[in-house]
Amino acid sequence: MAATSATLTAALRALAGANEAPGREGPGLGAWRWTMRQRIAAVRDALLEELPPGRDDDDGWLAARGGTAFRERNALLMRLGTLATRVLEDPDVNAVRAEVARLVVDVTHHVQRLHDLAYDAVELELGGSE
Repeated sequence: MAATSATLTAALRALAGANEAPGREGPGLGAWRWTMRQRIAAVRDALLEELPPGRDDDDGWLAARGGTAFRERNALLMRLGTLATRVLEDPDVNAVRAEVARLVVDVTHHVQRLHDLAYDAVELELGGSE
């Protein structure tokens, strides 16, 4: 999971950086839109590789949290798909930028929840702090 998480983190940074780059009218705006589309695809691919820990665990608590993380990932993938189309077609670039920024935050929170879940799985396996 560590390598995949690093890939996802790098893809998120690239998307956030491209989102902050100035998108000019004309050919510059078209290039920005295409770059954004590529960055969104990279985040989508990295998110597809993420597997929530605890999915195959017998413990109901971790299994439930793993299922929640899986559903959250699927919702993020749907948002990425919608945004990939919007970034190419939507005339309101500022609204697209705001949605991309929100999505970067949401995916970052998702990655943190996956890390927390992995930590809890190891802690449960080792017996906790007692």
